[in-house]
Amino acid sequence: MTEAAPAERPLAFHHTPGTGPTIVFLPGYASDMTGSKALATEAWAREQGRAFIRFDYGGCGQSPGAFEDQTLALWRDDALAILDHAVEGPVVLVGSSMGGWIMLLAARDRPDRVVGLVGIAPAPDFTDWGFTPEEKMTMLTQGRLEKPSPYSDQPTVTTRAFWSSGEANRLMHAIIPVDVPVRLIQGQQDTDVPFQRTVHLASVLRSAEVQTWLVKDGDHRLSRPQDIALILRAIEDVIR
Repeated sequence: MTEAAPAERPLAFHHTPGTGPTIVFLPGYASDMTGSKALATEAWAREQGRAFIRFDYGGCGQSPGAFEDQTLALWRDDALAILDHAVEGPVVLVGSSMGGWIMLLAARDRPDRVVGLVGIAPAPDFTDWGFTPEEKMTMLTQGRLEKPSPYSDQPTVTTRAFWSSGEANRLMHAIIPVDVPVRLIQGQQDTDVPFQRTVHLASVLRSAEVQTWLVKDGDHRLSRPQDIALILRAIEDVIR
């Protein structure tokens, strides 16, 4: 484990040296860098001799901080800190779920560094469409929302601060200024991110080099062996 600058917000990350561009894995909401997709991509990168980095956002995994103090903007800045302080040269961003939103923000903010994007069930703007009006009202009036998680025995907590930060960083109301090759991988059985949203995301990306790969029997995790193989193929695609 290594810590990335800036020192006032240290981040835990694992870096695998190799040839560039460096592949940077961005986890989803309430996830960390030890997920199966991140580890499988790291193992593949090591076999291929490719540079790879996985990291934990502040308040997640091995990075210090309280989870409920975090916002989307802070996590976006964590991703930018990794690009600015832990990686040299061009990068390919691989974003899972919420990581797909942060991937797009980082690509917009560092166009000179990002040369390719792979979104895995990407969830940009989910603070807008991912909650009912009643759930949004709960966050606004009570400061936090707890929902049962299908992926953990602990409930998923979303704070008013995170929700407000997400609303301030929505992307899909206009053309997203990304001009690099993009691959979007989306399960059609995903109950968290409707596949129609990913099809729409492809249409608002400015790049002409965008492909959407629909997995008819795929769910939100996309972590089966055949899903991992598709993700690795997508990474090879944008690098090529």
